Amino acid sequence: MNRLVIIGGGIAGLSAAYYAIRNTKYDQITLLESESRWGGKITTHRVPFDGGHFIIEGGPDTFLASKPWGVALCKELGLDKRLHGTNQNKKNTYVLNKGRLLPLPDGLAMMIPSDVPSILRSRLISWFGKTRMGLDFLLPPHRINPEKTGAGGDESLGSFVSRRLGREAYENLIEPLMSGIYAGDGDQLSLASTFPYLRDLELKHGSLARSALKMRKQSNGKVQGSRSAFLTPTTGLAEIVEALVESLRLKGASLRLNTRVTSITRNLKRGAWNVTLDTETLETDSLILATPAYVSGTLLASFAPELGSTLQSIPYASTATVSLAYRLSDIPHELDGYGYVIPRREGRKALACTWTSTKFPHRAPEGYALIRVFVGRAGQELPSPNGRGAGGEGELLEVAKKELELTLGITAEPLVSRVFLWDKAMPQYNLGHPEILEQIDAGLEKYPTLALAGNGYRGIGIPDCIHSGELAIEKILNSMSLRATARSEAIS
Repeated sequence: MNRLVIIGGGIAGLSAAYYAIRNTKYDQITLLESESRWGGKITTHRVPFDGGHFIIEGGPDTFLASKPWGVALCKELGLDKRLHGTNQNKKNTYVLNKGRLLPLPDGLAMMIPSDVPSILRSRLISWFGKTRMGLDFLLPPHRINPEKTGAGGDESLGSFVSRRLGREAYENLIEPLMSGIYAGDGDQLSLASTFPYLRDLELKHGSLARSALKMRKQSNGKVQGSRSAFLTPTTGLAEIVEALVESLRLKGASLRLNTRVTSITRNLKRGAWNVTLDTETLETDSLILATPAYVSGTLLASFAPELGSTLQSIPYASTATVSLAYRLSDIPHELDGYGYVIPRREGRKALACTWTSTKFPHRAPEGYALIRVFVGRAGQELPSPNGRGAGGEGELLEVAKKELELTLGITAEPLVSRVFLWDKAMPQYNLGHPEILEQIDAGLEKYPTLALAGNGYRGIGIPDCIHSGELAIEKILNSMSLRATARSEAIS
């Protein structure tokens, strides 16, 4: 038999199982998940209310349409007709600046300001800051010393944007947008691992502003088309998880929830892996770890200590989302856009606020609003994930309510609230991350039937995780094919 065990039932593990079955080279596929549900950070609560539903996402609420793997999987699962884009009629996004909500300038193409008149009108940047941004046209590309920055000439995102556009532009424009994606510290995040194209544009065009204007000209002045950049199924991202689970069950995969892996060992005599659970041991020919890097590192440490240590060196930040529902009549501030981001320099406990029912109108009954507050970023302590009341969910709920009162003037009690606390959930692609990936790849070369998947390596979004599951299967199948060829040549 050709057996495969996948540890981790999030979107990466589910995708790996799906692509393994599609390749039809496995006789037995087993997917193990320690929790009581599938999907990992994808969890959707559909709350009935006043003849409709609040669609509440606990983790991500959309995925990027520009990365093809999410859309491709949805099409295969028959979900493509159920995908919704964001509301194109109310697209405003705001930045909290000294306690005020100021509009984000138009024309931010891939984190690069490309609409000069919009930047000049913006109150987010002082005239001194705008002048400093203009110097980007004159500053030559920075020739980085590899001896100081690493072989790839890497630098932090904060350092790069600050030297090109100035510190004010970084802190007021780029940092809050970046933080909404990575929940990280831009002065620590690796440019090569987060936004590598920025460095490429600098080298190609000499400046970020010049490259943005060229892209704007090529698109006839339109930075973005009418099609939404973000997509989500009608009743939440859980639709993707539910469709994957149903597909796997129909095709005979063994799906096991509430199943904790305690150790992994190599069976050298049989050329297999032993996966030890609480009550039994599974033998498998191939193994995929679709768990957080620090969990994978712990599982591998007994027989691959160097690889395990490298995996455990990837830092993670804890985050939380708090969704609150109100009557529209109880909200004094007009929800005329997607929400707002909060720069680190504002000193707030929250880092962003999404006006969910404006961004996706079908996610709240008519006459009601659904708002989501994000809490937690690198360097910020959150309550214990096991805490309750004032020390856990209750504390986070109060943080969210206080944020909405300060910024939107909401004093009414929410009609519905949901708190989701994610302990060590967001991998931080800090300086040195490219070198960590090289070490991981080198360590995995010793184990051709072992692969890793998930958001800890080469992309944190849903499409990236889906693709990581597909690549994990490809890696193992390619190794199997090479070994089969070698055996055939040895026999002949």
